[in-house]
Amino acid sequence: MAQPILELRNVTKTFGRGAEKVTAVDDISLAIGDQEIVCLVGESGCGKSTTGRMVAGLIQPSAGQILFRGQDILAMDSNRYKEYRKAVQIIHQDPYASLNPTQTVRDILTTPLLRHKKVSGRAGAESRALELLEIVDLTPSKEFINKYPHQLSGGQRQRVSVARALTVEPSFIVADEAVSMVDVSIRVSLLNMLARLRNEFKVTFLFITHDLALAKYFAWEHRIVVMYLGRIVEEGPTPRAIADPRHPYTQALLAAVPEADPELTHRKRQIELRGADIPSLLHLPPGCTFHPRCPYCVEGECDVHVPPLEEIAVGGRVACPPRKDVSVEIVEAA
Repeated sequence: MAQPILELRNVTKTFGRGAEKVTAVDDISLAIGDQEIVCLVGESGCGKSTTGRMVAGLIQPSAGQILFRGQDILAMDSNRYKEYRKAVQIIHQDPYASLNPTQTVRDILTTPLLRHKKVSGRAGAESRALELLEIVDLTPSKEFINKYPHQLSGGQRQRVSVARALTVEPSFIVADEAVSMVDVSIRVSLLNMLARLRNEFKVTFLFITHDLALAKYFAWEHRIVVMYLGRIVEEGPTPRAIADPRHPYTQALLAAVPEADPELTHRKRQIELRGADIPSLLHLPPGCTFHPRCPYCVEGECDVHVPPLEEIAVGGRVACPPRKDVSVEIVEAA
C-alpha cells in the first residue's frame, strides 16, 4: 500500500480511572488506503464505535498515534488540525438524534457551508444545499429544503446526514452503523448511494457495522476488519474473510448470519462455542480474550498469551496462532 490516507498505530483508549478503568480499544494498528472501504465489524461493546470517534477527532486516544496523510493529528498546528477535522466527517447511527430538531434542512446544510466559506453568500449556500439534496437522492430537492427533521422518514433523515457530511468536501467518512436504524427495505439503496458517492467524490470509508451481511455487500472488493473486546482479531480481503475465515470469532459471526435459502443454511459452517457469555470489560480474561468461548482453545497457550496479529499466506492478518494456517472445516447442520 502507498502512504495510507489514515493510519492507527498501537492506539488504545481507556475510560474511567483506578479499579473502574475500562479499556475500550486495546493497542490496535490499522492502515486505510485512499478511496478504500474498510468495514469494521464486531458485537456491541467491541470498541468499533470508539475507534470511529477517535478517527473522526471526536475523542483522543489514551495511547498510540493516529496519522492523517502521514501527520500525527495530535501534533498538528491549529490550522492543519482544522483542515483534518473538515476532511474527516462522521455519519452517526441515529438520524433521530444527530439532526437538530429546531433547524430546517436549509439551516442544517447552509450553516456549515457558510461557516467554512465553501460558498459565497446565502444565495450560493441555498443553491449548493439544493445540489447536495439531489446528490443524496432527495428529489425534488425544493420539497425537502424547508422541512424539519420530524417531517422526514428515517431514511430521509439519514440522507440529510450524509448531505451535511458532504458540505465540507471530506476525503474520509466514518459511517457508524449508518443504516442500522432505517427500514431493511431501504438499507440497500442507502449503501448503493454511499458507494456511488465514494466513486463520485473519491471518498474513503470506514464503515462500522455489527452485520457481516452488510459488510459483505458494501465492501466486497475491499477489506473487513473484525474486532472483539477492543482488539482486532482478523483482517483481510472481504471475499477471503467471508469464504475462509480463520479466527473462531469470525466463524461464529458468519454462522449467525441468517440465510434465505434452506440449502445454504444446511451447508453453512457451524461452530459450537464453549460459552455464550461475553466477558466484562472490567474483568477481561488473560491471554486471548476469546478463549473462554473458543472451541479450539489450547490450554496453557490461549489462556496465557495474548496472540499478536500475524500475516497469513491467503491474505490479511489473524490473531490466532493455532488456527492461522488451518482452513476451517465445513460441518453439515443437523
